[in-house]
Amino acid sequence: MAQSGTDNLYERTMAFAGILHAIGQVQFIARHGDSDNDALGASLNTIIVTNPDSISDIYPDKAMLRKGYQLIQDQLGDGSNKDVETTRYLVGMLALERKLSRSANGLGMLAERISQVNRQLHHFDITDEQVVANFASIYSDIISTLGPKLQISGNPTYLQQPSVQNKIRALLLAAMRSAVLWRQLGGKRRHLVFSRKAIFEMAKKSQHNH
Repeated sequence: MAQSGTDNLYERTMAFAGILHAIGQVQFIARHGDSDNDALGASLNTIIVTNPDSISDIYPDKAMLRKGYQLIQDQLGDGSNKDVETTRYLVGMLALERKLSRSANGLGMLAERISQVNRQLHHFDITDEQVVANFASIYSDIISTLGPKLQISGNPTYLQQPSVQNKIRALLLAAMRSAVLWRQLGGKRRHLVFSRKAIFEMAKKSQHNH
């Protein structure tokens, strides 16, 4: 099905909101040691929707999207809300995604491991510690090995806690899920520079529609 440019921009912006929403939570947990369970669940759910009929099946949580759209506006707008750390994580994540897309069996291994987690969800909630730990190990085993590790900044006391480390890695896997989708929808790094205004306007419009 051929898509018009606007449809594609709308969908790409939704995937981009998914990346930033996950990154925003990584930052919050790294600083505060705690997470919003609903927001965590919304991001983790995007990982397990592997055969969606439409992109909105991956992002059914409207609160998550609104937050993601706001983060896009903060990052791409002309105001003073830009966060250098967010940019660093985003650039690192997109670089890892490129390596994943070129990896001979990376995506296949990911799909296999995610289907194992899907089976686990018959018995546990998606935010259960065991499930989060499973997502974290998928990130460590498959994504972390692709290139330089993302250096996460935050409170060292929290960053040393295994449960915090697991949540951060699980959320980075969620960010990767959206990054893969963003690229599949035609997203490119240069768009963030040359189409900045169009992405900003789409995020603003989409935020009000959700």
